[in-house]
Amino acid sequence: MKHLNSILVAAALLFMVGVANAQDKNNPWAVEIGINAVDVYPVGTTDNGRLPVTLGGLDVKGKLFDEYFNQNDHWSILPSVSKVAVGRYLGDGFTFAAVGTINKIDKIGDARVDDLTYYGVDGEIKYSFRDLIGGPGGWFDPVLGIGGGYTWVDEIGFGTANAIAGVRFWFTQNFGLNFQSTYKHAFQEDYGIVHFQHSIGVTFQFGGKDTDGDGIYDNEDECPETPGLPEFNGCPDTDGDGIEDRNDACPDVPGLAEFNGCPDTDGDGIPDNQDACPTVPGIAALNGCPDADGDGITDAEDECPNEAGPRANNGCPYKDRDGDGVLDKDDQCPDVPGTVANNGCPEVTVEIMNQLNEYSKTILFDTGKATIRPESYPVLQSIVDIMKAYPNTNFEIEGHTDSVGSESSNQKLSDNRAKSVHDYLVSKGMDDDRTSSVGYGESRPIATNKTKAGRQQNRRVEISLKD
Repeated sequence: MKHLNSILVAAALLFMVGVANAQDKNNPWAVEIGINAVDVYPVGTTDNGRLPVTLGGLDVKGKLFDEYFNQNDHWSILPSVSKVAVGRYLGDGFTFAAVGTINKIDKIGDARVDDLTYYGVDGEIKYSFRDLIGGPGGWFDPVLGIGGGYTWVDEIGFGTANAIAGVRFWFTQNFGLNFQSTYKHAFQEDYGIVHFQHSIGVTFQFGGKDTDGDGIYDNEDECPETPGLPEFNGCPDTDGDGIEDRNDACPDVPGLAEFNGCPDTDGDGIPDNQDACPTVPGIAALNGCPDADGDGITDAEDECPNEAGPRANNGCPYKDRDGDGVLDKDDQCPDVPGTVANNGCPEVTVEIMNQLNEYSKTILFDTGKATIRPESYPVLQSIVDIMKAYPNTNFEIEGHTDSVGSESSNQKLSDNRAKSVHDYLVSKGMDDDRTSSVGYGESRPIATNKTKAGRQQNRRVEISLKD
């Protein structure tokens, strides 16, 4: 039993060291607990080693693999836990295991013997075909391996070279059942015992680290600190749109793959995170906002969303209220029909000027004064009305006299009368900056001053255009 205690202590040490230093692989450690059987019969008919070929007329050894499965007649089995193994995954399908076994040999071939104590300590390197056959995580796991160790039979020890074949059946990711057969070739020709050792045991895998608790071990988890999904190698898909958060431009809102995980609520082909109007279909040129009239101004900023117009006019078309062919923006007289040449304002015709002067000739003043007589007020109002109809036209009020009296007094009188008419027109609403006055005295007669009729014609007020 002292050898069994040594084996168990060694296995415990290996187990503790492994757990302390194996946190970077998926379940890199495995512990197996089971029973074993020792069979010395199907090893070949040679007298090498401690056992003869026959004993007392009974066959101790047979041909290689002869009666390999004759467990009733040839297998020595200790009816208790008799195998403990601790294994470590090395990578690429290879594992290393330290194995301790104990048994009682009561059968050597067809002969029976008193119970011989059996202890074994072995190291095994095995290769798993699991991934090649069923892919990662498959339930069927055949293995082949080699190893070596030391065996004691009835206190006599010898070294062995081992050949291993087995199969494991995994019921869960961590729990399985292991069947194994090991051929142990003894090096010591005088007292070594060549034999087969078969075993069956339950295997527990452990040691994997899953920091985020998502069921995916860290070494396979591309997002080891954030719970995720197997289909994304452990990375999350918070909004459940089938696009993992790392590749999702809108990880909290379900979206479409064509928009890197962002939604397109209004279906205009522009994802919401780039759409200035995400609930109303729009165009890319305006960042997803609509432009019903196609004038390049979003409807929200367009005062006339259904009529195309320039930005300078807030998206509204320019009007031509007076219908003269000159847009209001360019029309200096937007409410009065005019001409293009006169910037939309009406042009003063010869007929209009003649009409103004017909009126002006009837303006009466007090004798020798610049005071306008009341009966001339209606005429002056008519003049104001005509002038207002031509808002971009400037007029000049001219005062004239006959030659009676001194030239200087006539000049002063003409100045005053022209000024008096100007002031009256302004008082009736005419723009002061569009009218001016000038007196010509007796210098511009239109008739002879030698007759009363001629002098009456020369005493006049005229209206002319001024640039």
